[in-house]
Amino acid sequence: MQNIIATTAPVHPLLLQRWSPKAFQESPVPAATLSSLFEAARLAPSCHNEQPWHFIVATKDTPLYQQLLQCFNEDNQAWAFTAPVLMVAVAKMYFDHNGAPNPFAWHDVGLAVANLTVQAVSEGLQVCEAAGIDLEHIYEIFDIPEGYQPVTGIALGYAGDADGLPAPLQAKHHRTRTRKPVNSFVHYGQPAFKMELNEQQQQVYNLVREKISFGDLRPAFAFAQQRLKR
Repeated sequence: MQNIIATTAPVHPLLLQRWSPKAFQESPVPAATLSSLFEAARLAPSCHNEQPWHFIVATKDTPLYQQLLQCFNEDNQAWAFTAPVLMVAVAKMYFDHNGAPNPFAWHDVGLAVANLTVQAVSEGLQVCEAAGIDLEHIYEIFDIPEGYQPVTGIALGYAGDADGLPAPLQAKHHRTRTRKPVNSFVHYGQPAFKMELNEQQQQVYNLVREKISFGDLRPAFAFAQQRLKR
């Protein structure tokens, strides 16, 4: 199954073929293929070559799988259980060479996940990331120490049929991919950035911003998730 997006300029076919399915086939992912994916992640660039990424990985044939599935929030568990491989990407939030906080760690983890994702597509696989993860549960189950932060959940496998999922998830699985036009985010010259929030959104933004601490983003994320559910 494919969900190829139209573009206004030529790009690599693997980028066209990448999408975020909400259903996966039962077929397991070969160990050798997983090794290639993590090798691709290893080759991502990073600030000071710190390579701050870590991946907690479970395949469906292991006891750890159910533990990892419980780290996804309820909405994401409703589809993630179909994936033969689940992961949580974790960022190391300090530099090895001097112990200082690394403000680029999340960015660099994103680069590693992007490399992994493109390699996955080249192997006939797809990745669906899940921002909705239970941070406290992850810290507790995997005994993650201070200085490390979970970034995202990842479901991996061969795209499958969503017929067995609830209707809203089927709709997400089959929806057409859309993207903003290039001229909305590429600025040659002086950019004209605008904060486009309604009054309620602005209040949430301000409250979350006040709670953000570089050392620990959990309180801000928990607060944001609670507010956005209202």
